[in-house]
Amino acid sequence: MQVLHDAPLAPLTTFRLGGPATRLVTATADAEVIDVVREADAAGTPLLVIGGGSNLVIGDKGFEGTALVVATKGVELTGGTLELAAGEVWTDAVARTIEAGLAGVECLAGIPGSAGATPIQNVGAYGQEVSSTITEVIAYDRRSGETVTLTNEECAFSYRHSRFKSDPERYVVLRVRFALEDADGLSAPIRYTETARALGVEVGDRVPLAAARETVLKLRAGKGMVLDAEDHDTWSAGSFFTNPILSDEQFAAFRARVGERLGDGVEPPAYPAGEGHTKTSAAWLIDKAGFTKGYGSGPARISTKHTLALTNRGAATTEDLLALAREVVAGVREAFGITLVNEPVTVGVSL
Repeated sequence: MQVLHDAPLAPLTTFRLGGPATRLVTATADAEVIDVVREADAAGTPLLVIGGGSNLVIGDKGFEGTALVVATKGVELTGGTLELAAGEVWTDAVARTIEAGLAGVECLAGIPGSAGATPIQNVGAYGQEVSSTITEVIAYDRRSGETVTLTNEECAFSYRHSRFKSDPERYVVLRVRFALEDADGLSAPIRYTETARALGVEVGDRVPLAAARETVLKLRAGKGMVLDAEDHDTWSAGSFFTNPILSDEQFAAFRARVGERLGDGVEPPAYPAGEGHTKTSAAWLIDKAGFTKGYGSGPARISTKHTLALTNRGAATTEDLLALAREVVAGVREAFGITLVNEPVTVGVSL
């Protein structure tokens, strides 16, 4: 276990932004993670848990307290059951499942971050979400002081949300268990239209696992969503805003605003999101509100490859990033009456 003081946090995030932590601890075993959490809780010290840092926006003043980097390792694959330590690199874990011929997370290839973060955000992309394969999450419950095992149902998964996200001060994820499918080397049915089109198949078809992974990686890279230290479009947190889910009444009002602004006959993206609700596209909203690819003149700008990613062009501060985010939120609200919600977790700052 490594302990540093007044340690920079920016290098631990994909934004490469944020000030120092009073104390930075790197834990490589579950017992070390639990000890650090218990120590902080007993002393009343603020605690920031860091995985891969791909979903964090840390303020320029940093974090006054203990920042805990979960760097635990461990992969157990038995039949179709996969158990990952929280600190395992997610992209590496996906590659392992494909090598083993198991389907269920192949379309989540290229997503940066750690395995322990995936249930918190209910990570999803290209028609898959981890909630469809997670069976159990082993976590330290800071309220009871015990290690607990939560079933999929107890995790209360929904779109980019979970029990862990709704109660962020309670649980520290230690391990995640998945149930994957042996489909003779084939993927799960392709659910996302863009992926199916790129593969040259119909939605619902299966393809070789490696083909699904490589296609998704190409799609993500084309949008600046695969980490590359030389490409500032990837100095981001991926999608900065979640796709809005609107009630039928809200969607009707939204469609009317679209007609007023863009003309009759223009239809916004619409996807089923449960009875009485429709999901629309945050990227579409941002673009149609006038924030196109590459928007901005300062050190924080919209990606040149994808309107949903806000990026650090190399010399930005967190305040630069937040100023851009606030401008986008205000512009979309004014144009369409919808308030975008940030997907990354903010530390010491807010929109």
